[in-house]
Amino acid sequence: MLKPYASQPGETRGRMYEERMSTFRSPFQRDRDRIIHSSAFRRLKHKTQVFVEHEGDYYRTRLTHSIEVAQVARTISAALGLNDALAEAIALAHDLGHSPFGHTGEDALEVLMAPYGGFDHNAQALRIVTKLEKHYADFDGLNLTWETLEGLAKHNGPITGPFADEKKHAGGPSYALREVNALFDLELHTFASAEAQVAAIADDVAYNHHDLHDGLRAGLFTAEDLMELPLTGPAYAEVDALYPDLDRNRRDHEALRRIFGWMVEDVLTIATQRLEAAQPQSAQDIRDMDRTIIRFSKPFYQNLKAIKSFLFTRMYRAPSVVVERKRVTDMIYALFPLFMAQPDLLPQEWRAEVAGCEDETELARLVLDYVAGMTDRFAIQEFERLCG
Repeated sequence: MLKPYASQPGETRGRMYEERMSTFRSPFQRDRDRIIHSSAFRRLKHKTQVFVEHEGDYYRTRLTHSIEVAQVARTISAALGLNDALAEAIALAHDLGHSPFGHTGEDALEVLMAPYGGFDHNAQALRIVTKLEKHYADFDGLNLTWETLEGLAKHNGPITGPFADEKKHAGGPSYALREVNALFDLELHTFASAEAQVAAIADDVAYNHHDLHDGLRAGLFTAEDLMELPLTGPAYAEVDALYPDLDRNRRDHEALRRIFGWMVEDVLTIATQRLEAAQPQSAQDIRDMDRTIIRFSKPFYQNLKAIKSFLFTRMYRAPSVVVERKRVTDMIYALFPLFMAQPDLLPQEWRAEVAGCEDETELARLVLDYVAGMTDRFAIQEFERLCG
């Protein structure tokens, strides 16, 4: 049973292009299925989470990360009486706009696109699901519901208005977000639905858990290092008390699964308290609040900040990772200007669109769509082929 403040399937604001309702799936289940079957979702298999895709078979990719986020989002949504299909759809699609090489590639493209309207992976995800996926006879994109598009745009908070993050959105919405919003008003000044907020916090839960796991596997730090930190230290101590002779891999897994559980429990506790205090009676009541309703408690969040600071130093800026970041950044800095200068190097189907570009800005946005859509391995192959 859905709570009154959940997103009700029968009250969806619809799609850009009208379609008949499915006889056996809700609109949000249909969104989820279209995302799973999209080309962009399949490409996440070969896109970086932290480690470049070819560096090891066991490290998370954007695809496995998105699946883990979706699992957490389903769990939290179901426990809170929210629409788990909508939360799952947003979680599965939230990273569709990521470029090759993860945040390193995104940083490079932000610099390269600064003269042409900027680059933001959330806005690029919207561009993919509303324009770049071209499989259906009646429309471009996936024709997702308003609620799913809103969740992709605003799962991290309002983009405009008094509650927007001024530092993050100082320049206003990117061109990709403005284009979608002009066609389908996503109310960028409000917060998103509770389901979208769940997808956002599930992202935090997933990467805080699996980045610790991947960092241990890569040998960037040890369990003894983690025993000095809040949350991870008590987790290892609890495991050691229960299983004093456990081998290393099982010990790490048991400790990290406890941290995973504690994060979810904290979110559920705080969300339940906030929902009971606010007594929202509709999904719109959630949107109209002056803060997010789904969040960590302040003490727990402070402990997570300590873990994030540790990961930043020991993992995201580890010497071996920094070397790889430099290498792949140089690839993006080489490929983008090359395609700008010689658009005839683009594949045939992309060259057909070059003729319709009226100026350099339109060409840059076309080149961005192509480069941002690359997988890690394809970007490396193209760099080696075109740049020697």
